[in-house]
Amino acid sequence: MNYCKIFLKPKKEESLLRFHPWVFSGAIQSIEGNPEEGDVVEVYGANQRFLAIGHYQIGSIAVRILSFKQAAIDADFWTNRIRIAYDLRRELGLAGVENNNTYRLIHGEGDNLPGLVIDMYAHTAVMQAHSVGMHYARHNIAEALKTVLGDSLQNIYYKSEATLPYKANLGSEDGYLYGGEVEDIAIENGLKFCVDWQKGQKTGFFVDQRENRSLLEKYAKGHSVLNMFCYTGGFSFYAMRGGAEIVHSVDSSAKAISLTNKNVELNFPGDPRHKAFAEDAFKYLEKMGSNYDLIILDPPAFAKHKNVLRNALQGYRKLNAIAFEKIKPGGILFTFSCSQVVSKENFRLAVFSAAAQSGRSVRILHQLTQPADHPVNIYHPEGEYLKGLVLYVE
Repeated sequence: MNYCKIFLKPKKEESLLRFHPWVFSGAIQSIEGNPEEGDVVEVYGANQRFLAIGHYQIGSIAVRILSFKQAAIDADFWTNRIRIAYDLRRELGLAGVENNNTYRLIHGEGDNLPGLVIDMYAHTAVMQAHSVGMHYARHNIAEALKTVLGDSLQNIYYKSEATLPYKANLGSEDGYLYGGEVEDIAIENGLKFCVDWQKGQKTGFFVDQRENRSLLEKYAKGHSVLNMFCYTGGFSFYAMRGGAEIVHSVDSSAKAISLTNKNVELNFPGDPRHKAFAEDAFKYLEKMGSNYDLIILDPPAFAKHKNVLRNALQGYRKLNAIAFEKIKPGGILFTFSCSQVVSKENFRLAVFSAAAQSGRSVRILHQLTQPADHPVNIYHPEGEYLKGLVLYVE
């Protein structure tokens, strides 16, 4: 198959020679042919040397690399990439395990498929395209999923309305590519939860906090726990299984609170230790007393673009400062940032500034990140987006 060709400016091929999976628009010298957004293109250095093949797109990132070798982007390509990713999840003890049927199967650049995310919930794969190229390939990807997963796969739900570039005017609608509506109860480390992949945030659940929830469970015994930005209550029911005395879940979304209550009831029916509140996080924190000795702060991304980074860091400082002020002496704070544009150093500085403002003695117990089914491509350090600290507050 003949693909359009992109030629880079002199010395602009260095990042590709280091296997970075993006080509920026400013690096392009010329284009042979007239590629449209989402087309597969070949990338060449100024010396006419082949460098890579990938999806063309409009914007600062002009090409997302699919392969650094000349390859046909066909059914075999998708099947092989998905099989490699699935084998890794089996090696990690996540796929095909009795007490866990929830994991990330494809994590974009981390699985050498930039622009694609696939999460597994029991027998359902939820697919998200973050690029036009992946959107156009969705049916081929669905067929590859069926080939690799076989009978264990009953549904593929495509959920990309909110993640595709809006300027592309694709008119994409979320819906099933395979199977139909089912009410799967997903299982994570033996705990059950309902997933609303049709209307929920992301793919329906925050799979990336699995190991951090397990860590929280080990600290929960005898504690009064506050789970801020609780979404569907993941940290809350881990805290309850860990033996927390009380657990309060807070989220501004009444729908999220309803799902939290449903999930708690699935695992701990009629348990009086849990209460949930649909309320703004900052308002709740401001008015609460020093009632909690274990607080979880897991807010949505405060910054999705670098131009709002300063405001985001102020938000993290403010949020953590209130928690430091209110938490009981000897309390433990789990605090996170899931903003990719917020570096580990920036996040730490925001939290450290908040600690200094409180005047309390604070120690780091753990430094947290995303789990192994959200792998970071060693050539793409930007993929390390989840940052977390577990802090002991005297």
